[in-house]
Amino acid sequence: MRTVILHYHLFKNAGTSVDSIFQANFGERWVTREFPAMAGNNTSLVKAWIEETPEAVVFSSHTAAGPLPQIPGVQIIPILFLRDPIARIESAYAFERVQQAETWGAELARTHDLGGYVDARLSRLGDRQCRNFQAERLAAFFPGPESEVERATKALAMLNQTGVVGIVEDFDTSVARINARLQGLFPQFQGVSAHKNVTSKEKNAISPALRTQLNSANADDFRLLRTAKEMIAA
Repeated sequence: MRTVILHYHLFKNAGTSVDSIFQANFGERWVTREFPAMAGNNTSLVKAWIEETPEAVVFSSHTAAGPLPQIPGVQIIPILFLRDPIARIESAYAFERVQQAETWGAELARTHDLGGYVDARLSRLGDRQCRNFQAERLAAFFPGPESEVERATKALAMLNQTGVVGIVEDFDTSVARINARLQGLFPQFQGVSAHKNVTSKEKNAISPALRTQLNSANADDFRLLRTAKEMIAA
């Protein structure tokens, strides 16, 4: 049985730090690739990537989405980190403000304060950067008629059972849980705390009104974070 690790690298959820741990352990057997959205389900492309790269052990992607690939003879260990949604939005804004890119998001961040950035993103049709971003990504694991948060909760249970759900705010403990999950499969694996690509936040950037707005827009993400912590503690 081949065993591989699939890291769902959610934007500004400590993914660079997680990848640095995998790279330190697996070297060139860590690989990364990005995929077209395909309406939130590009599992077929991720599956083909794993099948076509037999020398790799760790597969990392910001854009892999959809049900966990099912490949005969291959055990997939998914890794995904969650984060306080407001802290994630602050970090995304700070990152895009200094990003050397001509994207809409980077231009928006450079020309607006955090409140203006959030307002524009919440008003933009289909933009999930500041609205339950993590719920959308989790729900993609289980397409179906249930609500997004119900499908996302089901995904958390699946990820917690088959892989590791990490919490950015409890990074060191999450790394310890990755160690516990992987060392039986990869005895030489040793994850140590690493904090890479950390973006400084602007102090006192969130007004009470903006915090209320973000709490409302990210209620499902907060619910999922609480659920994840309860699952991990059980």
